[in-house]
Amino acid sequence: MPWGEFKDIAAERRLFQRRAFVMLLLVFVLLGVLIARMYQLQVVEHDIYTTLSDKNRVQVQSVAPPRGLVYDRNDVLLAENRPVFSVTLVPERVDDMDQTLAKLQGMLSISEEDMERFQRRLLEPRRPFQELPLRYDLNEQEIARLAVHRHELPGVEVSAELVRYYPHSTLTAHALGYVGRINRQELQRIDPVNYAGTNYIGKSGVERFYEKLLHGQVATSM
Repeated sequence: MPWGEFKDIAAERRLFQRRAFVMLLLVFVLLGVLIARMYQLQVVEHDIYTTLSDKNRVQVQSVAPPRGLVYDRNDVLLAENRPVFSVTLVPERVDDMDQTLAKLQGMLSISEEDMERFQRRLLEPRRPFQELPLRYDLNEQEIARLAVHRHELPGVEVSAELVRYYPHSTLTAHALGYVGRINRQELQRIDPVNYAGTNYIGKSGVERFYEKLLHGQVATSM
């Protein structure tokens, strides 16, 4: 047998050891990079990612202040607020909008005007998870009906809001004026932050002249 055909066991062992050392060194380098990255995410950037995580589950919502009351000089109440209940939808939480609207139409008396208004608002720019009103001024029977079927209607809520009430409307309407829903023109001139949770604004009379005082300052809640 030729002499060159014999294997050099010592050389092969050294080659294997070098390769094993290189692979082991590579594993330790990658492990070090992984540990360093974990340290950066878990310790160095902990506050950043905690904030981002909270944003996924915590939403800051504006809480509209109750509109100020109006009295005459004899402390007779001329304008106050009374609760009115409405059904609202959060589109991001509704699984099937068409099916949900069909169910609501079967439970409540919803006019074509209400439905068209809701469809328009659905297409308009809005804040994420903002409630969109579908119908206002629900009675007790309608509120109870929605409460019974609430588990079938994800994203549907019954919301209460304070609306203006004038005990002596026939006598004071000309002086007090009235409030109405904020339109596009008014949106251009009001403070979007302070009116974020408000749907109504003074349109005429005392309601408009003292709008800033009667409206108050908005608050926020989690």
